[in-house]
Amino acid sequence: MRKFIIKRILLSIIIFFFVMLIIYTLMRCLPTSYIENVARAKSQQPGSKSYEEWMAQLTAMYNMDKGILMGFFGWLGDFMRGNFGDSWYYTIPVVEEFHNTIWISFIMGLITMFFEVVIAIPLGIIAATKQYSKADYTISVVALAGISLPTFFFASLLKLLFSVKLGWFDLFGLVGRNYEQLSAVGKFLDKANHLFLPCLTLVVISIGSLMRYTRTNMLEVLNSDYIRTARAKGLSEHKVIYHHAFRNTMIPLVTIIGGSLPGLFSGALITETLFSIPGIGYASYHAMVGGDIPFSMFYLAFIAILTLAGNLISDILYAVVDPRVRIA
Repeated sequence: MRKFIIKRILLSIIIFFFVMLIIYTLMRCLPTSYIENVARAKSQQPGSKSYEEWMAQLTAMYNMDKGILMGFFGWLGDFMRGNFGDSWYYTIPVVEEFHNTIWISFIMGLITMFFEVVIAIPLGIIAATKQYSKADYTISVVALAGISLPTFFFASLLKLLFSVKLGWFDLFGLVGRNYEQLSAVGKFLDKANHLFLPCLTLVVISIGSLMRYTRTNMLEVLNSDYIRTARAKGLSEHKVIYHHAFRNTMIPLVTIIGGSLPGLFSGALITETLFSIPGIGYASYHAMVGGDIPFSMFYLAFIAILTLAGNLISDILYAVVDPRVRIA
């Protein structure tokens, strides 16, 4: 196990290096440039220097006068030393803006993941055990609808129905107008009220794929020879399904659940933007549109590390779920 983990960590470092090199190259090639926008704004001020002079000064100030390869190694050196720099768009340290936004997205991701697992897996098992029944068809339709619905379309429908027509929820934001005048319980309920529709959007959109995945794997296990043997031995249907079949169905599900680790922190860019929730997805969207390389690089590096860690955890959990699996 120790050798396996060390080997995977070393491999992950190599993958991380090339992933961030590609990301840095793409960031440098973005059509939107923060430096160009600032230089253009400053050059239009009365008595100011020309646009070209401001570009030369700002390019040198932000170390953008180097080539892509040299600039990347400069960024990588600062990243390894924990020097993440200041956000160009938010004009505060990158870590501070990250800390201000990440926990909102984490709470939304945790709520979404909890309800996704609690709803999708049991419904997938019911659909598999009652194949071709009305329950199976109903669950399949719901799953396909969740997979097919675009996030922006479903979120807009929820806002139209519950915010515009019924007036139960606010259209935008994390808190209401009178948030500061509320008690501690009132503040909690106010935030919960504002997070309900975004979380509902994420849950409905995400349960479809996990539901279908659970159903497919459960059907494959239920048709196995050892399941027929267990039934022939007289075991109850409940024990056959939930003790024997579900245990083996969990093996591929571990990959999905382990791979969802980055989703807890990555934020929901489209959903947060539509509802104006100041999470990490919303912040990263504005940073990328504004050409904020320091914040975007830190955010994408964080997601890359979480993705590699999630894959490692999934591999280790295989041995925990199934004793037949051994890591060599």
